[in-house]
Amino acid sequence: MTGEGDPTPEDLLRSLAPQVLGVLTRRYGDFAAAEDAVQEALLAAALQWPEEGLPRSPRGWLIQVASRRMTEHVRSEQARRRREDLAAGREPADHWTAPAADSDAGADQDDTLTLLFMCCHPALTSSAAIALTLRSVGGLTTTEIARAFMVPDATMAQRISRAKQRITSSGVPFRMPDEADRQRRLDAVLHVLYLVFSEGYATSAGETLQRVELSREAIRLGRALHRLLPDDSEVTGLLALMLLTHARSAARTGPGGELIPLAEQDRRLWDVAAIAEGVALVTEALPRGPLGPYQVQAAIAAVHDEARTVGATDWPQILALYGVLEQLSDSPVVRLNRAVAAAMVHGPEVGLRMVDAIEASGHLTDHHRLYVVRAHLLETAGEREGAAANYRAAANRTTSLPERHYLTIRAARLGGAGER
Repeated sequence: MTGEGDPTPEDLLRSLAPQVLGVLTRRYGDFAAAEDAVQEALLAAALQWPEEGLPRSPRGWLIQVASRRMTEHVRSEQARRRREDLAAGREPADHWTAPAADSDAGADQDDTLTLLFMCCHPALTSSAAIALTLRSVGGLTTTEIARAFMVPDATMAQRISRAKQRITSSGVPFRMPDEADRQRRLDAVLHVLYLVFSEGYATSAGETLQRVELSREAIRLGRALHRLLPDDSEVTGLLALMLLTHARSAARTGPGGELIPLAEQDRRLWDVAAIAEGVALVTEALPRGPLGPYQVQAAIAAVHDEARTVGATDWPQILALYGVLEQLSDSPVVRLNRAVAAAMVHGPEVGLRMVDAIEASGHLTDHHRLYVVRAHLLETAGEREGAAANYRAAANRTTSLPERHYLTIRAARLGGAGER
């Protein structure tokens, strides 16, 4: 449906990591220690599998190795002393000795969704929950997450470590929360899930434009969440949004990994099955209500996806939908996107005035997206020199190398000097 091929070993490890972590956390009840054990197992796999080949059951192999590490950890005198106080208050008393470390009981159960709700525990701040989810569910390294948050590695390592300890000390059992608690965490879960997807669709830093495996994992979890909560309109809306956006992935990059903007993409490469599924989902969700931001964004994505050519795009409808989105969830990014839609309907001068207003309000003043939009609108208005200057300003601010390369080429083609 989404054009998935055979996974690379890296993709396989990333997809299996949260499942193995779920098994160990459920089995031993110590999220922080389980996360360390899984990381050691992943490292062992990265070293052994290229030399010895894939085991018959990669997931079982990882569970077994991580369980051994966990057992060694639990049996060490220092670890035992650290856990005595917590273990004393837990039931049953034989929690640490049953089941056996290499038992297969429950090993076939996919606990990733439970893990996602655990990472969005209300004891954590939003930034800590997002970082922990990206590490535990998304499979990103601490360095990758630090880049996404634009903080030093050491800072992110401390943030993740504190989040794990907070989960452990809270004594929260590893199980899906009850209905009331689930509703309380749902907004955070949807937000984090969309961030994982977005990091995959438009990687915030590095040499690749997108990390498709992350987007696929977010969609997989979105499907699982939709099966759990089929009547929740925003859950349905988020799944639709991810499918409709991911449908364009194959057309977003050229043979050398270079960025291809939406207006220049070969729409024959878009995933028509994913588009049909996304359109059906958002069509089902919108009349049911209550209306939410994910449904509206999915509706906007559907309008783009249903246009056979860029010239056939229904921009007045997109502009109207951004107006609704701004009322539901106002943010500088939403206003910036609405400026683009307004420019397509009423002309670039209208869009430029809206961009200037955003900047004058003190928002996005150093964000590359503001300069990209302004450059595009100036280019549309025929102001080549100003457009080139803003493309260069955007290139200097983005941390994505393919995007920087695209913006630099765009500026060079227009020529000119200076910065607006």
